[in-house]
Amino acid sequence: MGEEEDPQRLKRIGASAYDYDNDPRWAGYWSNILIPPHMASRSDVVDHFKHKFYQRYIDPDLVVEAMPSSNSSQSARSMPSSSSTSNDQARSHNSGSTTRTSGSSTTAAPNPTSLRWDGQTIQFLINAWVFAVAVLAIIPFAPRNLSNRAYGLAFMGFACSSLYSVYSLYGKPRAWNLQAVQVWFQSVIATKDFIYFIYCLTFVASRLYLKFALLPILCWALEHVAKFLRRNFSRSSLYRKYLEEPCVWIESNTTTISILSSQAEIGLGFLLILSLFSSQRNIILTFMYWQLLKLMYHAPVTGGYHQSVWAKIGRTVNPPIHRYAPFLNTPISAVQRWWFR
Repeated sequence: MGEEEDPQRLKRIGASAYDYDNDPRWAGYWSNILIPPHMASRSDVVDHFKHKFYQRYIDPDLVVEAMPSSNSSQSARSMPSSSSTSNDQARSHNSGSTTRTSGSSTTAAPNPTSLRWDGQTIQFLINAWVFAVAVLAIIPFAPRNLSNRAYGLAFMGFACSSLYSVYSLYGKPRAWNLQAVQVWFQSVIATKDFIYFIYCLTFVASRLYLKFALLPILCWALEHVAKFLRRNFSRSSLYRKYLEEPCVWIESNTTTISILSSQAEIGLGFLLILSLFSSQRNIILTFMYWQLLKLMYHAPVTGGYHQSVWAKIGRTVNPPIHRYAPFLNTPISAVQRWWFR
């Protein structure tokens, strides 16, 4: 028995000692977990999901035990109250029906599990709607008016989904003064949901229709929908017949999807620069978007993917520039100083 437990003990020690903060995949994994804010601050909950991350990406042989729920403690706490309620009901059977109202009021307490389910369901419905509308917007043969309307609705819907996710995970500022709002803003500015909220607002406010900008939204919404379906409809025969394989493929290729999304976001930045030489130029939009790209590069949740894409671009572009256009080294150095500042 000890020989079977000893390897798992070593694996758990390795999982606990793993440097999660320097792994960009952990930030993305943690930001996609929908749990109430009061549970996200508990160390045992964080350690449980760290071990799940380690099992998924590092060591699949690690056995992760179920997270100890508070149901047992809640049931233990509710036993005295239930016994007292039964005693009260016994007394009320003789003296009157006044305690029945108190018993009914205790049973009408809200269930936190149902609230969490409702939040996940709302976000799933929004993301599914965003995915359908975005697909409608990029169909080549769709009427132009319908395509443009779907384009705007996709960005507005995903902005609402991202803002709802930020609110459900981080709540609202403790007070509506400058200091409290600043503290709250610093806690959410580097999260993936807030970054995509700003991303959607950037294109909603502009009149430039770039269907290429819908690709990151499609990737992000598709990933959310697949995770929800796999967690909640795995026993459905319809899911197992038609949706299980696509959902499993999406969940097992989240890194590839994130890299594709990062490539689309960076490519969109260069596309906006090229649009400055056309009649559809928008200088403010281009400046704001490159500020957002800078944030994506430095944010831990997206920085790993963006840095890898930029490194690949540098390895491709730098040798021809040094050889054939050395006069560009000075402006490129100035841009890099601004970028890394």
